[in-house]
Amino acid sequence: MTDTVQAEVIMSFLVSEELAFRIPVQLDFDSADPYAVRLTFDLPGDMPVTWAFSRELMLDGLSRPSGEGDVRIEPAGGGHLSDVFISLQVGSERALFRVSAPPLVAFLDRTDRLVPLGTEEVCDTLEAVLDRILTEASKAS
Repeated sequence: MTDTVQAEVIMSFLVSEELAFRIPVQLDFDSADPYAVRLTFDLPGDMPVTWAFSRELMLDGLSRPSGEGDVRIEPAGGGHLSDVFISLQVGSERALFRVSAPPLVAFLDRTDRLVPLGTEEVCDTLEAVLDRILTEASKAS
């Protein structure tokens, strides 16, 4: 059984109101990091760029504006499963994408079959580190 989910989705990269072009975007989910999804795009002339953000943010953004700061996802229209805007921002630089919702829903459905939302577990390594910190803190007290 695979521990990852991958999908390629065609998104419109909105450069301005007058200029947009379609690019393939890779979506990735790894059960070792069950809270996150990764979005990788390769703009002509640039190195591939990968963004990681909450799987729940992507799900919420299908139906209502979601996210604060660097990543915002929201429906483009009022219709059920309409297009979705994904805005990625670093400082004053912003990339805005428009994508059809059904491929995102299909991707999220596949991630949910691998690791159902709400059943994510913190990896053993993090738990071990926290246990060590708490043990050391109690000894120091």
